[in-house]
Amino acid sequence: MIPTSPNDKDFPWWLVAVVAIGIYLFWQVFTVETYARVLTTLQKGIWVTIYVTLVSYSMACLLGLLLALAGMSKSLILRQISRFYIEVVRGIPIIVLLLYVAFVLAPGMVVAWNWLADLIWLDPIRTRDFSLLWRAVIALTIAYSSFLAEVFRAGLQGVDKGQIEAAEALGLNRWQRFRLIVFPQALRMILPPLGNDFVAMVKDSSLVSVLGVTDVTQLGKVTAAGNFRYFETYNVVALVYLTITITLSLALRRFEKRMRQR
Repeated sequence: MIPTSPNDKDFPWWLVAVVAIGIYLFWQVFTVETYARVLTTLQKGIWVTIYVTLVSYSMACLLGLLLALAGMSKSLILRQISRFYIEVVRGIPIIVLLLYVAFVLAPGMVVAWNWLADLIWLDPIRTRDFSLLWRAVIALTIAYSSFLAEVFRAGLQGVDKGQIEAAEALGLNRWQRFRLIVFPQALRMILPPLGNDFVAMVKDSSLVSVLGVTDVTQLGKVTAAGNFRYFETYNVVALVYLTITITLSLALRRFEKRMRQR
């Protein structure tokens, strides 16, 4: 008899341990005043973290899909531009990219806007009017679009060419083939890596705290510096991120399982 892999029927003891730790920390939050005050302070940061993640990821998916399509284009120029963008951006650490966008690219965009505004009689803007929140969103969008572009490219290239040829034989144009045949099948294949990247962005969104954006991490730093209760404060910060990421991971697994059953 061939033994099955021990991973096939593993009981999720890791989840039991995580839930036990989470219950203990939540009990501390509801019964210990210090924990409760910290969580109250972090509540605003939770919404900022969610907002930054959702907006950045949505924009990164759109840009990543366009980069993937450009990389598969018949145009040599588009293919080279796509490859250049992906390789350069993937080679830069996200925190460096955040700082570059915030203090180099954003001021450059303001200068370009003011130059254009002079030509068409629009109101100029100042660099300080460009909020740090949107600088962070742009940086995360740029960073993750390079990773998502490769995910989309692999999914699009994984669709059976026979089905594309059959769609051509039926008279579907290029856009119809992409919308009705290629993309729906590619999406089913790339949902797991897309989900993993979404969870990863939740965690990487904590890097925006280096710009002073009032997310969970930044408010945690400020709170700990004020009350000197580092243990309690960062326990709550870790609990918030763990709750979000574990919940997302379980929801995505359930969604993927349903998609495979269809």
